[in-house]
This record gives sequence, C-alpha cells and structure tokens, in this order.
Amino acid sequence: MIAHIQGKLVEKNPTDVVIDCNGVGYQIHISLHTYSLLPNTEYIKVYTYLQIKEDAHTLFGFAEKSEREIFKMLLSVSGIGASIARTMLSSLEPKQIIQALAAGDVATIQSIKGIGSKTAQRAILDLKDKVLKLYDLDEVSILQDNTNKDEALSALEVLGFNRKLAEKSVEKIVKENPDATIETIIKQALKNL
Repeated sequence: MIAHIQGKLVEKNPTDVVIDCNGVGYQIHISLHTYSLLPNTEYIKVYTYLQIKEDAHTLFGFAEKSEREIFKMLLSVSGIGASIARTMLSSLEPKQIIQALAAGDVATIQSIKGIGSKTAQRAILDLKDKVLKLYDLDEVSILQDNTNKDEALSALEVLGFNRKLAEKSVEKIVKENPDATIETIIKQALKNL
C-alpha cells in the first residue's frame, strides 16, 4: 500500500489534487476537510489509502493520519463505499463523525447525503464500540452532553424561538462550555437570542 505521497502540488481542487512526485503526477481524491487543511505551499505531503477494484486503482488522500483511519473504519461498514465515506468526511468534521458514532446519533449520520437510516444504524452498530475504545471516549459524558443540548433546544422551542437560530446558539454554548447544565445552556441562549 502507498502510505503517503510527498511532492510538488500541481493542481488543487475541492475533490482532488495532483501531486508531482519525481516526474509522475498522482491524482489523489480528497475530502473537503482535507482540502481546507492543505497548505498553500508548493510542496505538500498527504497520507493515502489505495483502493484496488477490478476496474480501477484509486488513491484517496488525507491531510491527517486520523482522518485516514476514520475513512478506513467507515469502509469496513457494509453499505458504505469509498465515495460515501469521502462524502461523510466532507459533510462533517472527523470529530463530529466520531462523536455521532459514539453517541449513537442516527440523525446526524443520516443527514449526510447518500446515507439512509439503515446504513446509519449499521454504521453505529458496527463502529460504536471501536470508536469508544480507539478514541478512549466516555459514553456517559457524550450521551449526557447530547441530552442536555436536546433538552435545552426543546425548552427554547417551547418558549417560541426558531429552531435553527436556537440550534446555532446552543451549539456555540456547548462548544465553549461542554459541561454546561441545561439551565446554563438555556440562560446563555436567552441572552444571545
């Protein structure tokens, strides 16, 4: 397997890059997350995954090793191919995917284009334990954060606030203070809305 490619950046697009490595140009498919992390320098290094099929050899590139590992984990799920895994990493940040899998958040995973409820449930079923073990996460704290956030959102909706605006506000509060109680989240959101 080709573990990484380092060379001169010849072409950079949101879906792929071409890297010249000693006179050979490698076309490497990337996610939007990797695209946003690639430096604007002449020489770059990307970690790669080579997918070999009957009709094609396709290189996928990642700015971080951790993103490549998540990609490989996603490929292990039945129903998720390389293009859907890349779409997942383009739609959500790797951290968000890990948290959604660990928390069993079907809605977040299902919100990605090309993923239905069965595939989302299968991904969670197959990967939840791996993700909790590999990233040393505490399942209780993840579920608690989601519960606090969800309850605060529900309360704000009952108070008559627009769901999307409330969601943005609550997301920001939870990011800044992950241990915030439901009351704290609601109070802060009321100040911001």
